[in-house]
Amino acid sequence: MKIIKKIALLLLLLIVILSAVIYIYLQSTKPQYEGEIAIKNISKNTEVYFDDYGIPHIYAVNQKEAQVVLGYVHAQDRLWQMELMRRIAAGRLSELFGNKVSKTDMFFAGLGIDENSENAIAQLDKNSPSYILANAYLDGINQYLENGKTPIEFTLLGLEKKPFTLKDVYNIFGYMSFSFAMAQKTDPLMTDIRANLGQNYLKDFGLDGSLGAVQIKSYNGKVADYSEIATQVASLLENSPVPAFIGSNSWVIGAQKTKKGKVIFANDPHIGFSQPCTWYEAHISCPDYEVYGYYLAGTPFPLLAHNRDYAYGLTMFENDDIDLFEEEVNPKNPNQYLYKNNFLEFKTRTKTIKVKDSADIVINTKESIHGPIMNGILNTISNKKPIAMSWIYTQQKNQILDAVYYLSHSKNVTDFRKNIELIHAPGLNIMYGDAQNNISWTAAGKLFKLPKNVNPNFILNGSNGEDDKKEFLDFSKNPSALNPKWNYVYSSNNQTEAVDGYLYPGYYLPKDRAMRIESFLVAKNDWTVSDVEKMLLDNTSTNAEKIAIQLVADLNTNDFSRLEKDAMYSLVNWDGQNELTTIQSVVYNKFIYRYLENTFQDELGKDKFSALLSTHIIKQIIESQTANQNSVWWDDVATKDKIETRREIFTKSFRQSIAELEKQLGSDLSKWTWNRVHTLEHNHPMGQIKMLAPFFNVGKFEVAGSNEVINNLMFGFPSNGIYEVKAGPSTRRIIDFSDVENSVSILPTGNSGNPMSKHYNDQAKMYNKGKFRKMKMNKQEIIKTSTKLVFKAK
Repeated sequence: MKIIKKIALLLLLLIVILSAVIYIYLQSTKPQYEGEIAIKNISKNTEVYFDDYGIPHIYAVNQKEAQVVLGYVHAQDRLWQMELMRRIAAGRLSELFGNKVSKTDMFFAGLGIDENSENAIAQLDKNSPSYILANAYLDGINQYLENGKTPIEFTLLGLEKKPFTLKDVYNIFGYMSFSFAMAQKTDPLMTDIRANLGQNYLKDFGLDGSLGAVQIKSYNGKVADYSEIATQVASLLENSPVPAFIGSNSWVIGAQKTKKGKVIFANDPHIGFSQPCTWYEAHISCPDYEVYGYYLAGTPFPLLAHNRDYAYGLTMFENDDIDLFEEEVNPKNPNQYLYKNNFLEFKTRTKTIKVKDSADIVINTKESIHGPIMNGILNTISNKKPIAMSWIYTQQKNQILDAVYYLSHSKNVTDFRKNIELIHAPGLNIMYGDAQNNISWTAAGKLFKLPKNVNPNFILNGSNGEDDKKEFLDFSKNPSALNPKWNYVYSSNNQTEAVDGYLYPGYYLPKDRAMRIESFLVAKNDWTVSDVEKMLLDNTSTNAEKIAIQLVADLNTNDFSRLEKDAMYSLVNWDGQNELTTIQSVVYNKFIYRYLENTFQDELGKDKFSALLSTHIIKQIIESQTANQNSVWWDDVATKDKIETRREIFTKSFRQSIAELEKQLGSDLSKWTWNRVHTLEHNHPMGQIKMLAPFFNVGKFEVAGSNEVINNLMFGFPSNGIYEVKAGPSTRRIIDFSDVENSVSILPTGNSGNPMSKHYNDQAKMYNKGKFRKMKMNKQEIIKTSTKLVFKAK
């Protein structure tokens, strides 16, 4: 018995010692927010005040020294995130996570973003301010790498710290650009439907732009194999440890419509949720420059920002900047392909992917004049004919560094709009407002026209020399609005009006948010910041309300149970809100999924149906397709000697939905509330290990909002009735030019990516409750509420 007690005491002592060691180690990894640090390449002391939310306010003698310090403090809070971001486009995630991400690495390595970055850097002006300031920022990161603390994730993975370079910056922007694209998900599916089912089955998809009912106004081989491309690309992006950029809202209210007679700017870019969250906030103040910006990890200039003179932000344009081409191989020489009656040589790139705890993977990527051959980098493609991906980002001159620099260094609205021309891809809506009461919206991207007989919604013919005829348009043709007479501009990823009679092809989102935003902006002429806060948090979809009525109007209710009738009546009386206690959100979203499944899966099969659900186009067609009583999709091709009607599909789907919800949530309809099934968790890559999840992940939280409301907390179309939010507002920010120093914002979790920082998740509960905090710019106020870290010249 004494021996057992001694062993127990010894084990307890070991546990205490181990816990103490872990505690001391974790404490040692905390970011330093006060005191002094000596660094190189600054001439005078630089003061950094970290405010009550961990946002650094950097006061430096010049921009270059401010950038050195920015790189340092950014790295101490987000070095792990920087490491992830620089690896994905280069195809280097397998070095961290092993074979499970090797397919992702093969895909991105094959795209050629890494090589494009090298080419772009070789053409840079080494004396340009963008080049000099970007390298100063990288110097700060690398000084932290050399002298700062090692992130916990680096220790757990045994990761060696290696210097950051300008190519890493370009690769990060390259990944961001690709994650905006939708053609690689959509075009193969549309081609597959046309080939296997016929043109008649495409009528509901509105490929002529007819579904873009609310448009932004300007002012001044084996066909069945094609779907494998869409399926695998969707899977790679959804399972990536780096969040994808998805959509956004933004609006700028002119002085004539605000209570205080000055512009109010609002923006909430929609991005996949992750931990750390996407943006790092920082405020720089120099004698000749000031900016309060939102930075991607590892990038030197903010994509969203404001100062006392102007504010800018972005949403995704959703234009089509990727085309897929089927190439014709020379039957006598597999290294050649046919183009305009001549055989050309494929170019070949060889790249080695290092895989943790496994053998290296060597990929040989062929390229035609259209781009990389997907067959070699997506291993599910069994079609023998090569499919090439043509992407504007890698086909046109890459000037992204200069473009982003000029966004935050413009002199006035004219200067700002002029420099947007440097952005060839991704397609963006750049929103602007200033202290001089100018407002503007400009579509960024290298736009082009195709011949009338070429439909870019399908895989194109790579050999005829006709399908790739692009008439690139002058930047003056890009949709835009400057100080329109209606006194506001907005964007919610909806289609723009035709310019010169031409509708730009793209993968635009439904009209729900656009309708709601415009209805608010039109109706009111005395806007305040408080009003805009409420608008950003709006959870109502008048379009979903309309669709719900449309669905229940065609139900066969003859033998409905009491529960089925009550659920149906709840939809009839729904006002489109998606609050925590809303019942109709649960019924509606379950009903929508079963309707989609019963309508499309019998023709497409399970895998292609799943791929379709990952596209924007499926959201676009719900309203019009459910209204089309004669749609060919209503017939269930699995039944013989019978043609199903819309009423039969709706009734079957509704009854399935109610039966499943009763099993999931019980027979009391009043308890089918949205908060029980709609949740948000911010997942860290290390949180996939169950034991580490409580330490690294943030949440779960019950949340309001839904798909395609202004408060766009997005989820897929799950069959199990559990709506795990995958993406949403990556920040909510409002700049009021009547009182810039009291402008407000919020992040989904916190400004630090270090789990031991008190700013790792200090905004999470505020974000979910719809609260905001100040973006401080008044130095005296900042000093009173901040810790002080002084960088001294070494």
